[in-house]
Amino acid sequence: MKIWGGARLEGEVWLPPAKNSVLPILAASLLCDGPVRLRQTPRLTDVENSLALLRAAGMHAAWEGEDLLLTPGRPGKSALPDGPVRAMRSSVFYLAPMLHRMGEVRMTMPGGCRLGPRPIDIHLEGLACMGAAAVWKGEQLTLSAPEGLHGAEFALRLPSVGATETLMMAAVKARGITVLHGAAREPEVVDLARFLMAAGAHICGAGTSTIWIQGRERLSGAAFRPVADRIVAATVLAAAAATGGSVTLRRCVPDHLEPVLEVLARAGCCIRREGPAALMLEASARLAGAGWVTAGAYPAFPTDAAPVLAAAFLTAAGPSYFEDTVFEHRFGCAAGFTALGGRAKVRGRLLELAPAEHLQGAAVSAADLRGGAALAVAALQAQGESTIAQAGYIRRGYGDLAALLRSLGAHACWEEKTERKNERKQQAEGEKYFSEAGGISLP
Repeated sequence: MKIWGGARLEGEVWLPPAKNSVLPILAASLLCDGPVRLRQTPRLTDVENSLALLRAAGMHAAWEGEDLLLTPGRPGKSALPDGPVRAMRSSVFYLAPMLHRMGEVRMTMPGGCRLGPRPIDIHLEGLACMGAAAVWKGEQLTLSAPEGLHGAEFALRLPSVGATETLMMAAVKARGITVLHGAAREPEVVDLARFLMAAGAHICGAGTSTIWIQGRERLSGAAFRPVADRIVAATVLAAAAATGGSVTLRRCVPDHLEPVLEVLARAGCCIRREGPAALMLEASARLAGAGWVTAGAYPAFPTDAAPVLAAAFLTAAGPSYFEDTVFEHRFGCAAGFTALGGRAKVRGRLLELAPAEHLQGAAVSAADLRGGAALAVAALQAQGESTIAQAGYIRRGYGDLAALLRSLGAHACWEEKTERKNERKQQAEGEKYFSEAGGISLP
């Protein structure tokens, strides 16, 4: 990805559905006996990898304009393909749906961004309480429930979003009642519950720390539009704030952005709501320092927004301190900040930013999804040209970040030769897998 900095960003953005809602909902479609239509689904590489897992499990998936239509087919393999599983952390969401669909699931340890230890022990402990048995052989996990899953009362020892969503998906078709204590409260957890309820599930308490689920034998399909992506929203706000710009967000949920808006307002940005689903930000020429920002579980400042918002404060007038209590290695982007002329230092889970007068374009490399987006926000402030290598990470969570930034007046593009080469490689790998899977056809 190439960016030429110096442009003031202004305009409006219609937010897409949230990646962190879409991915668990895609997995949950395996629980449904009828068709599922996900409206305005963003075309992300994580979505494509999810579709590979769904097709391997026997689902039919096809794009209809911006919508994804998923229809049940004959059950496929209980072993999920390694490539998509290793490509994303969200492959863990297929554990419970596969148990309900086939009674067994085999998969390698899920992959994704290298943000530090991300164990799935809470997922497995909860599933074990509901009747599942896990067997490890190296990195290969076999999870089985030959007699099906049953309801249980389970306390999560920390509010893991992934574990909460996994156990919700296990509980909606388990026998009896399940009660989850210490559950995650994120908007995306609530959104998954809304989808499952649209399909006929009985869920109470989503969005609080205690969730009750009455299992049902069958779920229908549903048409559903996932909630707006608050991390894309935070990225756009950070980009506008970093360049002294002005931006209006449409189809957003301002309440979900409160911690981000609070930091930006403290730094001197003018923010006003324009109805229930829109807000506008106007930034001053130079931000004040952010002070101390601590990322944690909702309703705290979101961990995924920490790197992108930190990038907006590289040239602020005062110091900023971003601490992440969720992931050990959240700030892998700090080396790129420094290469661009920022005064960034990482101490454990803390990113310290001292004021820099200006940034200069440089060649940097993304280490993870949100860190890659953070480098893009940093490059928007730099004088001259910046090149972000390993920018494929960015496509995991942003449909086309370069096009989004251009719509606001930025000078950004993808290196076309690299893109075509990567697309051909991915297409060849996909065709090889589907051929080996028994000729399952691509839509």
